[in-house]
Amino acid sequence: MTTDLCFDSRLDTLGRVGTAMADGVRRQILVRLIDGSAYPAELADLMGESRANISNHLACLRGCGLVRATREGRQMRYDLADPTLARALTLLGEITLVVEAGHADLDGRS
Repeated sequence: MTTDLCFDSRLDTLGRVGTAMADGVRRQILVRLIDGSAYPAELADLMGESRANISNHLACLRGCGLVRATREGRQMRYDLADPTLARALTLLGEITLVVEAGHADLDGRS
């Protein structure tokens, strides 16, 4: 039974990550937060998105448990929920690049 709970928990976690990664704006937010905290207004300016759109995506990421918000006066500062997530996102990007490079070599495509 414990194994099933662990399995179900992992499935749920991967589902939340998949939901977050399914949208390009959310992926960009996550990648930007790898380097540190940011405010919604900063992210909106950097990404060319409306503040409302960024806030909605941050709410989704927060609901998925991937980012956390800290109130600072009248503003909310967002960062990744755990430092391990920054490493995991970085590694996922690196692994994908390696696989793509290897795949291109195997197929003879560049």
